[in-house]
Order: sequence, then structure tokens, then C-alpha cells
Amino acid sequence: MDPRYSTQDVVRCGLCRDAVAPMYCNVCHTHLCKDCVEKHSSDKSKVHTLVPLEEFLSTDFESKREDLRRDLQELEKFILPKYRESAAIIETQKTDQRNHSQKLTAELNKQGEALHREINTIIQRKQAEIDEVDRQHAVAIEKHEDVINKVIHEIKQVIRDIKSLLDTSDVGLVSKYCSRTAEFRKLPPELMISLPNFLPQKINREELLKQFGSLIPLSKETEEQGYTLPSQGAEFSPPARPLLDIPHLITVIPTGHDGLNQVSCLSDEEIWTSGDNKIMMLYNLKGELLKSVQTKSGNDPEDIAVTRSGGLVYIDSEDSSINLVSGTQIQTLITLWGWRPRGLCSTSTGDLLVIMESNDCKQTKVVHYSGSTEKQSIQLVDQGKPLHISGGYLSENRNMDICVVDEFAVVVVNAAGKLRFTYTGPPSTPYTGPPSTLEELFDPVGITTDSQGNILTTDSPNHCIHIIDQDGLFLHFIQNCELEYPWGLCVDSRDNLFVAGPADKVFKLQYYK
Repeated sequence: MDPRYSTQDVVRCGLCRDAVAPMYCNVCHTHLCKDCVEKHSSDKSKVHTLVPLEEFLSTDFESKREDLRRDLQELEKFILPKYRESAAIIETQKTDQRNHSQKLTAELNKQGEALHREINTIIQRKQAEIDEVDRQHAVAIEKHEDVINKVIHEIKQVIRDIKSLLDTSDVGLVSKYCSRTAEFRKLPPELMISLPNFLPQKINREELLKQFGSLIPLSKETEEQGYTLPSQGAEFSPPARPLLDIPHLITVIPTGHDGLNQVSCLSDEEIWTSGDNKIMMLYNLKGELLKSVQTKSGNDPEDIAVTRSGGLVYIDSEDSSINLVSGTQIQTLITLWGWRPRGLCSTSTGDLLVIMESNDCKQTKVVHYSGSTEKQSIQLVDQGKPLHISGGYLSENRNMDICVVDEFAVVVVNAAGKLRFTYTGPPSTPYTGPPSTLEELFDPVGITTDSQGNILTTDSPNHCIHIIDQDGLFLHFIQNCELEYPWGLCVDSRDNLFVAGPADKVFKLQYYK
């Protein structure tokens, strides 16, 4: 027997259980010795197929080897990559969890600082009231003191005069004496000082917690997703703020752009802008040009965004690249092959979300990058069917939803790419704020989100901005603030809104009370 097919134990006959079995029945799967072959074959109820055991073992060996090859292929090509992908996702989850925890802590501290500022302002106001009362009382007491001291001085002088008259024998001087004692008997009225008291109010801890903010719990929809992103944990929610019925125009910032279309806040005092030219410009709120940067290729930037670290990122759609401006240097972070970037935004964790479409314009996806490393690719789908987004600009909500501008709609998906809702304009029923009807079809362009989770999008043909909440409910219009064909949007840390587009100017608006 070939040593490849040998076994450690001698194969015994399956009938007599004693003799060595050199034969095997493929039908009955039984080992047979020479003496039992005839007996086994005598059973005419089956058509037996007898083969030498060596042949059977050889065939079985090859069959097992084929099974091994199939298992090896499946393990190497499918199962192991899936586990490695899961392991990579776990590392991403750990990083996202740390980043999100840091974000929550930063937001918590920011809210705490805001509350401390408010408390300090109240204390300063009350201290000013105390100081004013003290000043008034001090003036009154000093005035009363002057009166008393004056009378004391007059009494002392009268006493000296009386003593002098008692020592003289001049009848004429004594006869001229006129008594003032009755005058001095009438003491001036006592000064009445009414001192205020401070009545501290009992601190209601529950109400204070409500005013301070809360953690948004895990939603059932997000809980069902397989990939746990930071939005699937708690999210700090500052207290709700009421919208202004009529937004307030704070300032207008002229720019040197032709065809201004994008704006992004570097700080509450500085904004990056871009338009239909190759130059990106940094302005302060006085309209003073602080810096200008030309794109690396000389192409017009498709979209711009400011990172959490203060760098400027822009899309060069012509050469399918995403570039970072840092100081005077421009670094190409990402170059795409077969895909064209359309819009980007910087996330709360400092990463980038880039929406892109295939070169044949048949597919759309959002890719999550950490620096130049792809962390996640999200194919936009609705009930398992791919969504083709014909727009391009996008923003991340505070709950990590991805808000994308489409043709005649705003499409919002969660962090896993599952469609949450599509907003196609305000309802036909009555709602807050004019106009009651839109003259043109709702056609959004720019998009941003604020600290309240509300989504703002420009409706350029209708010269207004729509405000909707994080669940797609229409809230209000922003209009009549000299806005004509508004385009790009961004908000600062105080939820002031910057609007790019009209007459190559940036409009700074207040829309919360």
C-alpha cells in the first residue's frame, strides 16, 4: 500500500470484526476481509461495488484534499478578510469613541464656560446695583454729616461768645446778646437709611440641568446599524433656542470674487471664501483681505472647508483631488481614480466627509477620511437601492447624520448610509413665516447645520433659506435680508449665519433670539 494512504491502525473487516480488510464496498461503505467478500456480495438487495481498499483510500484522500483546497480558498479570500475588516472597524470604533468622548467633554466645558459667564454677568450686574446704592447712601450720609458739623461749629462759636460776654463789664455788648439756644434745641431730622437685602432664590437643580443641556440617548434606528459610530452613543445637546421671526442682518462683507459661491468660518472673526476663479480669499468681518491662496493646479475650487485644526481644504474637481492649505504650502491629500469629488465637509472629530460620483455619473457615495486614509465608504441607498445624488454639497449634523444637497431635495442619511428622510420643500399647509408659496421649484444649493441640529439650505431661485429640524420638519424661512440668489452657507460658534453669493458679498445674519 502507498504510504500516503496508510493508517496508524490496521483496518478491520466490518462483518467479522477480526480479519484485516483489503476490500471496501462503495455502496454499503463497509470494509471487508477476503473471507467476508463472498458473504457480503450474496446480499442481492443491493448492487455492491467492491474496490480495493487502497483505491478507496486514494479516492477519499483526493476528495479530502479538494475539501481542504475549498476551505483554504474560502478562509483566505472571504472569511479572513471579513474578520480583518471587522478588526479594522473595531480600531476605528475605538478611535471614534475616544474622539467623540473628547468632543462631548469639550462641548460640556464650553457650555459650562457659557454658564459661568452668564453667572458672572449676573453677579457683576447685582454688584453694580449694590455699588450704586452704596454711592447714594454715602452721598446722603456725607451731606447729613456736613449739616451736623456746621451746627456743631456754630454752637462752639456761640459758647465762646457767651463766655466772652460773661467776662466783660460792657453793658452795651451784653445788651446786644440774642440767644440761639431755642434754635439749637431743634435737632436736625435723623437721617433714615433704607438698606437693601439680598434674597437668594433656592437653586432648582432639575431646572438648572434642563437649562444646561442634556445627552441625547441612543436611537433605535441607529442602534440597529452594524457599525457603531460616535453618533450611536450619547450626544450633548445644548438647550433649545427660539428662532427670530425676522432675522437680523448684522453686517455685509464685500469680497473681491467674481461669482462668489462658498464661505467657511475660520473663526468667529475670519472667513474663507471662494468663487468662479482660482483664488481663495480670507477676510475679516470688516471686509479686509487678510490672505489669498491660488489653487495648486490653477483650476477653480469646487468646494472649501475649514478643518478643526484651522487648515483650509479644497476640492479640485478637474483633477479629482482634495488638497490641504497649511500656511503657504498646499498638499494634495487625496487623488481619486474613477471618481470625481463634488463636495466636502469637516466633521466634529476633525475628519473629512467627501461626496463623490463615478466618472460615468451612475454612482454616488460618501467617503469618510482621516487625513488621507479612507475609514469608511458609504453607498447612499434607499431600501437597498442605490441613491444617485445629482447635487454635491454636504454637511454633517450634530448627531452625525450626513445631509446632502440633491436636485430639488435635501437627502439625509445616517452614519451607516441608511436613508432617514428627504426634504423637498415646505408643506402646502400653513406654516410659520412668509412666503406662503414659492414662485419657483425648491432647488437647494448650499447647506450647513448648527448647534441645535437644525439644517439650513439655500433656495437660490426663490431668494431665501430654508430652516428644517434634524428630522426633516420645516421650521422657518430666512428672506428679505438683501438676499438674491444665495449660495454657500456656514455658521460660527454662536450660530450666526454667513451667506455667500449675492452681489459677491457675504451676509452675516442672526436668526436665533
